[in-house]
Amino acid sequence: MSIKILVVDDEEYARERIKGLIDRYADYDVCAEAENGAEAVVMVERFQPDIVLMDITMPGMDGLEAARHIATMEMPPAVIFTTAYGEYALEAFSTKATGYLMKPIRQEQLLQSLEQARSLNRAQRLEMLEQRTGGQRSSRKHICARMRGNLELIPIEDVVYFQADQKYVTVRHNGGEVIIEESLKSLETDLADRFIRIHRNALVAKSRITGLTKSDVGRTQITLDKVRDQLEVSRRHLAEVRRFVRGR
Repeated sequence: MSIKILVVDDEEYARERIKGLIDRYADYDVCAEAENGAEAVVMVERFQPDIVLMDITMPGMDGLEAARHIATMEMPPAVIFTTAYGEYALEAFSTKATGYLMKPIRQEQLLQSLEQARSLNRAQRLEMLEQRTGGQRSSRKHICARMRGNLELIPIEDVVYFQADQKYVTVRHNGGEVIIEESLKSLETDLADRFIRIHRNALVAKSRITGLTKSDVGRTQITLDKVRDQLEVSRRHLAEVRRFVRGR
């Protein structure tokens, strides 16, 4: 069975060149193409490729952010970056990529990277992802949610808060609510510069906090800009939240 490859690049000639190189090998097959990171995330869900060859600098969602979304999937493919810019290498590997190819891509380099990615089965790749997650600050700009079988990308700047309920997390955003399966802990790690934990089950966008108030039963609640939702602040997190509100 052929190894399925997704080719992602905003320039058609670049995609065609990579496809031409891959066509020389019977064991590899290009199953789909994408022009940007958002399309790549959708195509990975739809076609379940084994390997993604992806450019980094693309309009909209770039390759680095797309790779972070792909890495959160249950069985992520191997990601190999293809770029003309060497300065992205360190950040690229922080996204759990298995390879980094400089353009113009040479045939022997491509084959070597494909063979390396192929040799890693999905269980090994999942283990690599877990090992590489510690301490990395994410520059992600979107939340990826599944809606009626399709993927919806919600800008981080539109998110008001995240609220956990067992294994699911509700994302309250400017356009409504969606449910995601990402853990609150991983969201807190990724978005610590923009969100603050107010309760064991809630993270709130710092930019949307307007103050604190008391409920009818004397519990402290957070007040939010343009949102009437009332979220309780737990005693464990109250001191930190107060410091943040006073320091604004």
